[in-house]
Amino acid sequence: MRKFHRPVGLIALLAVGLAGTSCRTTQSRTFAPRQGDEIIVAGQLFHTGTRVVTWMDPGGYDAYRVERRFSPLDESGWEKSKNAIKELTNPNRYGLRRDGVTPEELERVRGGGWDLPTLQKVVDQFVVHYDASGISKNCFKTLQDFRGLSVHFMLDVDGTIYQTLDLKERASHATIANSRSVGVEVANVGAHPPGVSRVLDEWYPRDPAGQPYLKVPERFGDPMFYRKEFTGHPARPAVVRGVVQGSDLIQYDFTPEQYAALVKLTAALCTVFPKLTCDYPRDATGQLIRRKLPDSELKAYHGVLGHFHVQTNKVDPGPAFEWDIVIGGARRLLRLPE
Repeated sequence: MRKFHRPVGLIALLAVGLAGTSCRTTQSRTFAPRQGDEIIVAGQLFHTGTRVVTWMDPGGYDAYRVERRFSPLDESGWEKSKNAIKELTNPNRYGLRRDGVTPEELERVRGGGWDLPTLQKVVDQFVVHYDASGISKNCFKTLQDFRGLSVHFMLDVDGTIYQTLDLKERASHATIANSRSVGVEVANVGAHPPGVSRVLDEWYPRDPAGQPYLKVPERFGDPMFYRKEFTGHPARPAVVRGVVQGSDLIQYDFTPEQYAALVKLTAALCTVFPKLTCDYPRDATGQLIRRKLPDSELKAYHGVLGHFHVQTNKVDPGPAFEWDIVIGGARRLLRLPE
């Protein structure tokens, strides 16, 4: 579908008006407004059909900055940050994609000069996480201010996608998959062992009808939702129980708004990156594989996958994540057989 991959320039000059007949001229410049659904890939814009806030937009999250985003301003600089937080070992929370390119190409792109065809040779995986932070504000605070990590996208509970880096960058989100992947942190407090429900109870109280809804604890302050006064509800009201990575877990589902946005983001990425197959890891019967892929299989895999497919110590996006909703919806948008 053409709307998913039509690039537009980052700054497009529409018109320059010249007035007067003397040497003195007056110039009127009007710039093409973005529609608000674009992701940025090697400096080009690609439409997704869903709300995207980039690091350049008001209210965005900028992983290019060295400063800690949520510490006091006079304590946020690198010199004070590296002394205050031992996990911050490098001012840059991202790096250079090195795999899948020749030495000559690496030398050419190392200054930031990625062209789209070169990037398309490299990216062939889309890794889905839950952030375990509940909301994107908390996710970025954890990654940027405390762990020295990064991710290309965060998907908040109201369905807003935040892009923190150009996809040309190697974000630090999934260890051995970083150089070849794009990552998204989907806001959700995560999966927990049965009987350990304190976090779930705190974040999902019941309304008068007995249905769970998402309530951000007051200690986190303003959740900074793009959609002000948003109240989220899990797509399924009952707690979901399932086994991931051999562990029995319970989790509340993601919101309908998150699924709708992720469907469109997945379709867009599978269009921009031809090597990215719109599917998830399946066993011989066609069912979702719920464990880490062996290294040889992971190396050969080209498609959408969970964090738990990459690392044995991860279980996200958890047992509640509905893979068929995301992949089936994306395939319908791409007009692919389901």
